[in-house]
Amino acid sequence: MKSDCIFCKIANGDIKADVVEEDEDTVTFLDASPVFPGHLLIVPRRHFETLADLPDNLLAPVFLQARRATQAVVAALGAEGSFMAVNNKISQTVPHLHVHVIPRRKGDGLKGFFWPRRSYTDDAHRQDFVSRLKEAFEKL
Repeated sequence: MKSDCIFCKIANGDIKADVVEEDEDTVTFLDASPVFPGHLLIVPRRHFETLADLPDNLLAPVFLQARRATQAVVAALGAEGSFMAVNNKISQTVPHLHVHVIPRRKGDGLKGFFWPRRSYTDDAHRQDFVSRLKEAFEKL
């Protein structure tokens, strides 16, 4: 636990939150500043700042809980689907790994909300990205 982390405090029960599910590895609660009502956050109980920091043995518990959350927002809220997001450093308001699960409905206005679309300038530009990313994956 990181003593100054609000999500660690929520996971430890030191700060009240609207917890809807918890298990040995994760806590799922309502986002205090939701995009739409029912916006959930899934956090690992232990402090990890980004997805890259999360140990392999916690990947399944965190993302299984995220998958369950996508099912819950549909069943409980009548959502037509959901949007999942994980910010890593940039736009990460709380530097503790968290998965957003946001209930979605057709026409809810979220289209284009998170980022503008930018194309590659040409095939060579796109292939340059393919090559650089393949090389990076090989080094992981």
